[in-house]
Amino acid sequence: MATKTEAPAKKYKVVGTRPARHDGLDKVTGRAKYGADIFLPGLLHGKVLRSPHAHAVIKSIDTSKAEAHPEVRAVVTAADLVPGVRVGSRQYLGQNWTENVIARGKVLYKGHAVAAVAATNLHDAEEALALIKVEYQPLPGVFTAEEATKPGAPALHPDMIQVGMLPDDEALGPNLSVHERYKLGDMEKGFKEADLVVKREFRTKSVHQGYIELQNGTAWWTPDGVTIWCSSQGHFGIRDQVARMTGLPLSKIKVIPMEIGGGFGGKLPVYLEPLAAVLSKKSGRPVKMTMSRAEVMEATGPTSGSLMRIKMGAKKDGRMTAAHAWFLFEAGAFPGAPITAAAAAVFAPYKLDNVQVDAYDVVGNKPKAAPYRAPGAPIVAFAAEQVVDELAVKLGMDPMDLRIKNAPVEGDRRADGVVNGRIGALETMQAVKAHPHYKAKLAKNGRNGRVRGRGVGMGFCRNNSGPACVTANVMADGTVSLVEGSVDIGGSRTAVAQMFAEVLGLPVESVNPSIGDTDAIGFTSITGGSGVAYKSGWAAYEAANDVRRQMVARAARVWEKPEAEVEYANGTLQHKSDPELRMTFKELAAMLNDTGGPIVGRANMNPGGSTGSYSANIVDVEVDTETGKVDVLRVTAFQDVGFAVHPSYVEGQIQGGTAQGIGWALNEEYFLADDGRMLNSSLLDYRMPTAVDLPMIEAALVEVPNPKHPFGVKGVGEANLSAPLAAVANAIHDATGVRLRGLPMNPAAVLKALKER
Repeated sequence: MATKTEAPAKKYKVVGTRPARHDGLDKVTGRAKYGADIFLPGLLHGKVLRSPHAHAVIKSIDTSKAEAHPEVRAVVTAADLVPGVRVGSRQYLGQNWTENVIARGKVLYKGHAVAAVAATNLHDAEEALALIKVEYQPLPGVFTAEEATKPGAPALHPDMIQVGMLPDDEALGPNLSVHERYKLGDMEKGFKEADLVVKREFRTKSVHQGYIELQNGTAWWTPDGVTIWCSSQGHFGIRDQVARMTGLPLSKIKVIPMEIGGGFGGKLPVYLEPLAAVLSKKSGRPVKMTMSRAEVMEATGPTSGSLMRIKMGAKKDGRMTAAHAWFLFEAGAFPGAPITAAAAAVFAPYKLDNVQVDAYDVVGNKPKAAPYRAPGAPIVAFAAEQVVDELAVKLGMDPMDLRIKNAPVEGDRRADGVVNGRIGALETMQAVKAHPHYKAKLAKNGRNGRVRGRGVGMGFCRNNSGPACVTANVMADGTVSLVEGSVDIGGSRTAVAQMFAEVLGLPVESVNPSIGDTDAIGFTSITGGSGVAYKSGWAAYEAANDVRRQMVARAARVWEKPEAEVEYANGTLQHKSDPELRMTFKELAAMLNDTGGPIVGRANMNPGGSTGSYSANIVDVEVDTETGKVDVLRVTAFQDVGFAVHPSYVEGQIQGGTAQGIGWALNEEYFLADDGRMLNSSLLDYRMPTAVDLPMIEAALVEVPNPKHPFGVKGVGEANLSAPLAAVANAIHDATGVRLRGLPMNPAAVLKALKER
């Protein structure tokens, strides 16, 4: 179910429609090939030995018995990979440290890789792991941001470079990696002007992205270099990371992207690919590696847990005068928590003239954090949107009226210094206020004495762009082979093909999109940051115009007329004044090889102009005050999507992100033992919501086109996860009168809060 708030836009024939996805038949019939579907001649199977300790010195590793196993063909340790840079150097979020792929000197979390083996079959590979003898010296661990910053906390990296430190930061200790501070206006002056100030503290736990497909990687090292098959969100990034860790030049590494069974940011870092490559080098045979579910949960990157303090002030009329955000994000074993993105998002839904954000990256004995859909934004929105809601209650204002009064618009500066482009924050808020769900009465009393409540929350994602390449080969039958560099997670093949087809007036079925490997297409940045439709869609637009120009030139040559006298419209070429000189795209395509040779369109670009997306949720809940269980009754999810190229995919993105946010709000967490062991590393115990747990989520599309993109596109993949956490919390407060400032808000947490009240 979906509704649409539509801004005036151009009328299109292909973009804005809902064609069947090009890869749909392969996906539903099982023909699509994923990373684990690779089978090569002489294939070996690899497995990883992982640390049983959360923090320990590796005193010795003896691999001799494993190497002597009759079915083992290779064993690797950290000595076989190029050491990483000194810990503390700033690194791109989504890359991995060599020492996280395989431990060197110390293990830093339970599940940290220590060695890997390749054997003729999986069972012998697993058996061989038990033959590797590792002597550890256990050390005390720290598992939350608070523990990591206590006086006397054990240091994970004693010589870590600390970035951005201020004098007061010394008290936070040696596990503090980065402090980022953003200031706008005079915060103290703004708080003095306020009639009401609310300051609250919040805590969140680590949660996993929850993709279904397990991490995998197959590598075949030959004298010419290494070829890698894997499921990732950016095969060029995989290539670059493997090059750094193995010492091979980029030209000797080819990465072939397979289909991907979910990622949400978690499949940007390498984990197995470098190990498979080195095992293949040592054995001389291809090596395939696949994680188990427990390995995925224990050894790949969840998002950060956090400690946050939010302070906001407002006048009696609701105008916000000042805000301060202070938060510690858990980076896991190595620096790299999404503090920059969180700082951009925390107050992004509001115009604030006086604001300060203090963001801290803190290491601890947990798996290294990886991006998770709008990295950092859902965490800070959970806190800030509850404070905004509390301001509204204390001021006696409608919660959406307060938000609308303080909505930012184009030209306003965010707390992180960025000046807003053509954003749709205000339009999204107005759509919430006008929606029938918001106006509908909700009975406070539910079934069997349960209580009901309604909550709202805003969300934000800043969105990214990046380098993108597309090539278009015109075929003799009038179809086009469209090769792009962006891995397809959510249907971007079809969306990119739609933008290409629109320019040339072709049916989208005549465009056959595919993803090129790292040797077949120019460098294209990751499928992340809600940037694929923006950057690769724009590249497809330019490639289509390149084809169009060449087709016009070819028609002019055939007719022996000046190019200026030939026009192209709706898939047809014609002479401007001679109606007999006319032919379709398909007719000219059939003549190309006889009239000058093939036509290949291309585009290689790094487009700017991407701007932030805003989202919102209305959530109705029912709370059982005897058990603490929260049932979600109704959800309407709003998002400014710029222009919906394929509305069905956009709605699916919004619904999926909202479902993840509800799971994060109510159930999901890394539940750790005192020694750092994860006690819920299966999908039976790690409770993600299913269809049984959720109502139908109504997606409400707000279209405020981005004038800097040819089709008005904004990113749609991430902002939708930012709003649900706070909306659920605000709904629980509306139902019960209690505020939960920690995640997850599971039955035990709700019951505890009710009893304390």
